[in-house]
Amino acid sequence: MVDKLRWGAMAALLLAGCASQGDLTKPCGELSTFYQPPETQNLFKVVVTRINEENVISKPTYQLAPGTYQIRLVELIDDPRLSVSLRNRSYKELTLKVDADVRYHLAARFNSDKRYQGISQQYWDPVVWRESTTECRMK
Repeated sequence: MVDKLRWGAMAALLLAGCASQGDLTKPCGELSTFYQPPETQNLFKVVVTRINEENVISKPTYQLAPGTYQIRLVELIDDPRLSVSLRNRSYKELTLKVDADVRYHLAARFNSDKRYQGISQQYWDPVVWRESTTECRMK
């Protein structure tokens, strides 16, 4: 009988631990550079190199708590109309308000009407090209 009581108490503790798992996660939003943006709309892939004041390792998706972030992006524009060497390319920053359960797809908009001159970076702008709903929870 004592073993059954112990087993019952242990099972209750295990179940309580499983039920409280939701309490250990927090809502989040996601930044994504995974999908190829539509080049027919002059949109190209980007790489995230920094979020706020922290350098990040490049990956296709980042989970962030809801809030406003400063995101540093480097464009990967592959278009014959762009005559900028890789060494002359630079980053741009995008300020983005991240909401819970939203995935923000990031891209570089190529401004083909603006010619590259010297250190000018007017030939592109960082953009959110699509937003989608997602379930996002971070530990």
